[in-house]
Formats: sequence, C-alpha cells, structure tokens
Amino acid sequence: MPLKLLIADDEKDITDMLASYFRRAGYEVLAAYGGQEAVALSARGPDLILLDVSMPDMDGLEVCRRIRRDVSCPILFLTARVEDSDKLRGFAAGGDEYIVKPFSIDVLGAQVEAHLRRDRRRAVPAKVRFDGELVINYSDRTVRLGETEIALVKKEFDILSFLSQNPGLVFDKERIYEQVWGFDSEGDSSVVAEHIRRIRVKLAAAGAKPYIETVWGCGYRWSK
Repeated sequence: MPLKLLIADDEKDITDMLASYFRRAGYEVLAAYGGQEAVALSARGPDLILLDVSMPDMDGLEVCRRIRRDVSCPILFLTARVEDSDKLRGFAAGGDEYIVKPFSIDVLGAQVEAHLRRDRRRAVPAKVRFDGELVINYSDRTVRLGETEIALVKKEFDILSFLSQNPGLVFDKERIYEQVWGFDSEGDSSVVAEHIRRIRVKLAAAGAKPYIETVWGCGYRWSK
C-alpha cells in the first residue's frame, strides 16, 4: 500500500505540480486548495502533510493546530516567510519542519522521504539484539555488548542507529551525512568516515564483531 501525502496550497499550480511529482514517485496524494479542505482531508489518515502557511480561508498555522489534535504524522510547512518568529510560531503550532519557498522539488522529495523514514522508526522495537550479544536500545540510546556498555557520543549513536535499522543496505557518506546532520548543516560528508572509524574502534575494544562494513567505492552498510 503506497504512503499517503496530503498537500495543501491555495496556489493551484503549486499544488498540482507537487501532486504530480509525488504521484510519479509512487505516493498516494490528497490535494487540497485551501485550509478548510485540508482539515477535511486530514481525516483520511495521511502519512505526511505538506502545508502552505499563507492560505486565505484558514492559514496553515490554524490548520495545523486544528488537525494536530487528531493526527501525529509529520507536518512540513511551505512558506515564503523567513523570519525566526514565523518559524517559532510554526513549530509551536505543531509543525515538524519549515521549508522556505522557492525550493528544489528534488530536495523536497528527499526531505519528505527522510521524515517518513524517521516516522516509521517509531514502530521499530526500542531494543534490538544482534547475534545474541550486541544490544542497541534506541529509546534510551545505549549500546551494550554483554554486560559492557559501549559509550558513543550523539553523532556516533545516530550513525549506528541509522545503519543498524537498515541492515544490508549501502549508504554513501553524503546520504549518511544528510540523515544524521541534516540537509541545512554547515560542513561536509568527510566527517562521516572519521565518526565511523571511532565507532569501529569502540565496538572492537568491547570485543564486538565488525558490524559496519565498507563497500569500496559505494559507502557503508550494517552487516546482516
């Protein structure tokens, strides 16, 4: 069953363009051309909502406040407003991200995918045991090998968490950087290799097998 997106913008050309793009990407799309219609369509259980802030009948912030009582999916605001105060109001209303117009539609597609992936991880068991020895607790962010706790700093755990929840899949440094540091972070993906080196050193010091494999010329993966 395809994932369902609700797209709401009073500019019909933008709504139709986004709807066409995401349908081609395999999503089911609910298109709304105003705030009242967005509230009504939210009852159909979207997995993610793209919500314009400036709509004449009911602005996006009010839409978000109304539907947030009934939906828990990610809500991404689309807006031309760039002031911090506007962003703070959006987050206070229940939004998860503020995307400033104009935007790259391909980057928006990747952001939607990332939010859906994070949302799906909520269904992942809080604690997972690998090979009967290594235990990762995603809820309290701890890693143990037997009785030994392996101390990881925040970004190291985030990388470990991302790879271990996608076993067997290969991710290049750029994809890992975007996932862990975010699209808008300053810096570059070269830091990924150093963080993975540190993770490997800590796992090896505790006696763990090499869970993170290098796929030369491609990236890294968590061994199955």
